[in-house]
Amino acid sequence: MHRDDAPRTSGSSVTKSVLCQPRQPARRHSRRSTLAVTFFANALCVSSLFIGATPSVIAAATPEYSVGIIRCTFIDPSRGLLNYRRTPYRIISKQRTLVTEIRYPTQYAVGASTEIANATPVPKTGGYPTVVFAHGYNVTPDTYTKLLDAWVEAGFVVVAPFFPDEDASAVAAQGGANTEDDLVNEPGDLAFVTKSVLEDSVSATSSCPLVEGLIDPSDLALAGHSDGAQAVSMLAYDHGLDPQDVNYAQLRSGIEYRAVMIFSGSLDTDQSNADEASQPDLLVIQSLADTCNPFRYDVQLYRTISQSNKWFLELQSAHHLPPFDGSDNAAFKLVAATTISFLQVSFGMSNELTSLRTVASDVPSVGRLFSGSPGPSLDGVPTLKESCGPN
Repeated sequence: MHRDDAPRTSGSSVTKSVLCQPRQPARRHSRRSTLAVTFFANALCVSSLFIGATPSVIAAATPEYSVGIIRCTFIDPSRGLLNYRRTPYRIISKQRTLVTEIRYPTQYAVGASTEIANATPVPKTGGYPTVVFAHGYNVTPDTYTKLLDAWVEAGFVVVAPFFPDEDASAVAAQGGANTEDDLVNEPGDLAFVTKSVLEDSVSATSSCPLVEGLIDPSDLALAGHSDGAQAVSMLAYDHGLDPQDVNYAQLRSGIEYRAVMIFSGSLDTDQSNADEASQPDLLVIQSLADTCNPFRYDVQLYRTISQSNKWFLELQSAHHLPPFDGSDNAAFKLVAATTISFLQVSFGMSNELTSLRTVASDVPSVGRLFSGSPGPSLDGVPTLKESCGPN
């Protein structure tokens, strides 16, 4: 594997525990994606749309909401954890404990704290569209606070588990051992957490009461960065078997992910991959200058998924993590604006890609957006030496 991100300090929230059994979520009606239709209707589906991220066109808007934040713990007794310090690996737990950070819209107040622990959610009939987010290696969901909060401020719930062998504290607990082989278990983690929060949204539980009524089960998205992006691509598109000999297609059975966002990720080429019958809208974001996850990997992923409702945001000079943790301000603003617009149209919250049209210009200094096939070209793209670390 080839991904590694500098760890950040985890934020403070209340942690609660629950033993959750995976049950099927409530039956829901299938809805065709509106994104491709809208894109064509607005004459925006061109080979590439150039985007310049100047302050005048990607200005910070007043948030619609503040960010409420809770942590709940979901325990999957059907799968275990491994000790990666030993060869061969040994089981250190017969269950997977998934501490999960849930961010949600709460009442906006000028001058209030950006994040408010255990705040009362703003009620919404039917619940909010929800993004299930997968963090990268040796970091936590809090590494991406700025981006996740931007989504919540725009009207989404974000559900982000701490992967029990790949988050920063888990890596430290194993003495810094390379635990990335646990990536193959993370699609199961994402599916389990999705089903768990859907159950808690249907009926109140003592362990995670604020989730009741919070999530719209028909408006779900998957998103991930780096190793988390690969876990997302495996859950969304793989058709092979996970370590428990469960087909990835079976893992996602009963969950309708309507949108998929892959940030600096890749496909597991050891697996068979195929388009999903539901064809969730796909947005891939990758930088030409990323030395941790080379550009060609995401281009390969993009080309493998042959559906028409797909988009690729090519960043010009950003590195691996800064467009997603906010340390590269120009790239981050473009990523935030693009992902929010993509989600709004995927979920029918908007009839056109207003945000993308606003930021569009003829100066591709920060990035450009491709739609449909063939996507970005690899011609002239330099082969960079793969190196992660601080970038």
